[in-house]
Amino acid sequence: MEIVAVPEFEGFDWDRGNAEKNGLAHAVTPQEAEQVFFNGPLMVGNDAKHSRTEKRYFALGQTDEDRLLFIAFTMRKRRLRVVSARDMNRKERKVYLS
Repeated sequence: MEIVAVPEFEGFDWDRGNAEKNGLAHAVTPQEAEQVFFNGPLMVGNDAKHSRTEKRYFALGQTDEDRLLFIAFTMRKRRLRVVSARDMNRKERKVYLS
């Protein structure tokens, strides 16, 4: 896994459908997903597999309540758009916590 720097951003751009999907499917609120980008440690990588039409990234991080989340995101101008947010799986937790 290649770790990269978080792209510079000036805020978040929430798609209503993605926000609702993450809440219903994974019980992750937009606020929790945003917290990941302000708490450390934060690991960010390129998501080449899902970067067909636009560059995608993934982040491994934690919320203010220490919930470990996997975030898939893209950039829209200078705003970070969360595509998906869910709890880390076992493999992701192992990478993040090592």
